[in-house]
Amino acid sequence: MGFLTRLIGRLPLAVQGPLWMTLAGCAFAGVWAMIRGASVEIHPFATVFWRNLMGTLVFLPFVLRHRQLFAETTRLGVHLRRATSGLIATYATFYAVAHAPLATVQAINFAAPLFTTVAAVLFLKERIRARRVAALAAGFAGVLYVLQPGAAPITPGILAAVLAAVSTAFSFIAIKQLVGTDDPRVVSAYTFLLMLPISAIVVPFFWTTPSLPTLAMLVGVGVFASFGQVATSRAFAVADATAVLPYDFLRFGVVIAIGWFAFGERVTAETLVGGAVIIGSSIYLAYREAVAARAVKPASQPPLT
Repeated sequence: MGFLTRLIGRLPLAVQGPLWMTLAGCAFAGVWAMIRGASVEIHPFATVFWRNLMGTLVFLPFVLRHRQLFAETTRLGVHLRRATSGLIATYATFYAVAHAPLATVQAINFAAPLFTTVAAVLFLKERIRARRVAALAAGFAGVLYVLQPGAAPITPGILAAVLAAVSTAFSFIAIKQLVGTDDPRVVSAYTFLLMLPISAIVVPFFWTTPSLPTLAMLVGVGVFASFGQVATSRAFAVADATAVLPYDFLRFGVVIAIGWFAFGERVTAETLVGGAVIIGSSIYLAYREAVAARAVKPASQPPLT
């Protein structure tokens, strides 16, 4: 990871952010492919344990080298909320990936920023104007178009995908509260450290000893998920969210390709159209949030004398 960081760090800043976000999207798409592959033999709830175990091992050297960063945090309660919502989202996502079409799950997953905006208004008392309300309405219309309620069966896998998007939104809210106070690497590491004990308690009820090929996929889930989290943090560290967020949606195409070629899934027009509407709405909401943040920042500075 250090070599890759140095290599990308030599590139222009305008390239670094999109490249990190593209790599993160590919990593997360790879995680989904390995979850689906491992689900033939392993229950998805057991895969959550392996993901958290491998992620913890990946971050362990950093934790040991920078123990002071973890001791200095004053936001442990926020970290706990982020880990709780993140754990629910992980269980729901892994179940959905194992039991529903990948493209459909990904389209619903991209609705998380829509739910985040609603949660920010309700719990953080953020103001929302007409254009963002219109974007929200369009985004949720896209979700309904993907789900096709009444025309297509709403399976447990689809319901799990919706639960995952809602839970991810609460995780995003916690991250927003941690921005500016805690190191992004600490936030990512705490996610695995706090999730691991709970998933270790749950896993005996769903345990199956994996074969060597499945074990390799389970290790890959943890490693790729850890890389994806770090790459996402670095993307946001070197560029504005509006500059890099559109590149995350390349993941939609990668997931569609994996579902098509690896698992023989066909993509419906409803998923493509609804997914495009959801993606467009999410990008617009991120853009409006960035515009609002830039407008507030100068106003908060004291006048020159």
